[in-house]
Amino acid sequence: MPPLRLDPDRLLPSDTATRDIARAIHAATEAAPIVSPHGHVDARLLAEDVPFTDPTSLLISPDHYVTRLLHADGVPLDTLGVGEPLGDETARRRAWRALCSRWEMLAGTVVRTWLEHQLVELFGVEDVPNAGNADDSYDRIAARLAGDDFRPRALWERFGIDVLATTDDPCDDLTAHAVLDADPTWTGRVVPTFRPDRYLEPVRADWPGLVQRIGTAADVDTSTYDGFVVALETRRRFFIDHGATATDHSHADLESEPLSHADAFRIHADALRGEATAAEMVAYRRHLFAEMARMSCDDGLVMMVHPGIVRNHHRPTFERFGQDTGHDLPRRIDFVEPLRPLLERYGTHPGFHLVLFTVDPTAWAREIAPLAGFYPSVYAGVPWWFGDSPAGMERFWDGIVDQIGFTRTSGFIDDTRAYLSIPTRHDVARRIEAGVLARLVVAGRIDVEEATRIAGWLVGVQPRAVFKL
Repeated sequence: MPPLRLDPDRLLPSDTATRDIARAIHAATEAAPIVSPHGHVDARLLAEDVPFTDPTSLLISPDHYVTRLLHADGVPLDTLGVGEPLGDETARRRAWRALCSRWEMLAGTVVRTWLEHQLVELFGVEDVPNAGNADDSYDRIAARLAGDDFRPRALWERFGIDVLATTDDPCDDLTAHAVLDADPTWTGRVVPTFRPDRYLEPVRADWPGLVQRIGTAADVDTSTYDGFVVALETRRRFFIDHGATATDHSHADLESEPLSHADAFRIHADALRGEATAAEMVAYRRHLFAEMARMSCDDGLVMMVHPGIVRNHHRPTFERFGQDTGHDLPRRIDFVEPLRPLLERYGTHPGFHLVLFTVDPTAWAREIAPLAGFYPSVYAGVPWWFGDSPAGMERFWDGIVDQIGFTRTSGFIDDTRAYLSIPTRHDVARRIEAGVLARLVVAGRIDVEEATRIAGWLVGVQPRAVFKL
């Protein structure tokens, strides 16, 4: 078989003239620092700087993009270390062989694009993975991981990361962030993100306990609605004091009709007693979602929203392995009418930033771009999750550029738990953006100099501005 290699023109336009322009645009951004405003890497990884142990626990187990595809081809999730770490070397090698033996199954997927980049650029793997050479590649990678140059902090420098945002529970004490901030040998920037979703969902069976928990963290009595609101505001300020610039929200819908104070007060008390109706609990969640926007206008935190996910689609998998294990699925979602109450109140508030992400690609041109084209607070979130493939990114830009150009977008987010995939995800986005800009040059709509400026601005200036970094 031919050696494993990376085409230097991968993902760039196929016609020669456009490709030449895209190549030049990409060259201007290829080595630019990485700004990662939204992701799920644990800050403890960098605070503790513990060496990675093996290829499987690094490249397979934490990456649900990888595990879900292998599971679809019949590999049990427990074989891949999902939910619980694999206990011994034999099990970890078995999982690695499962990946290598299914390499052709991944052909054409963005998952293989990411993995190829990591194998070649980071580990110097020269052979196309297959069942026969799986142990050899495992050994090569494991040997590299044993070196100090592959510890998390060393890789941070190698990746050229400028700033990384984590995603954190409102009651987290943010110790790892504090450790990094206090470490004179650490020069990177890692900021927390306030993720309150489960505290805003009274339909959850554990919600009364969560209300009490955030009250304890904030040292506030949350048995009343007013106390609960104060607790949320207090914890937001705690996150801001530790460097946070944004909040992160994902609910079933974007309805944002506020309740009267009296109704919110009553439903809060009833929900704690288990006496609120299902409709009341949904109305209360929607009210609290709007309250998050009100708080953002007060404290300046950027409000990220990515709705419309069917969580834990396969209940047996959830019960055995827990959440975020590959079976969250997308569905159609509306933005315009559900967000009207929120935007009528806060959409023109100075300094309010609302970044709208979706896994429903039909919403980009139909709803998100038109909203971002009027409201100064609204930004179109770039493709993520089920949309962050090359084709998905191209559909995004094709659907919105004519309406809002580039200035009303968020800048790329990698949204990953897999630390080593950060640079390749950003590389894919930069290559697609270079192609989009090159096509505008060929069409005579912008010149090369402007296209190059826009490309640099998209990877650096824009995400810093939108996420207040």
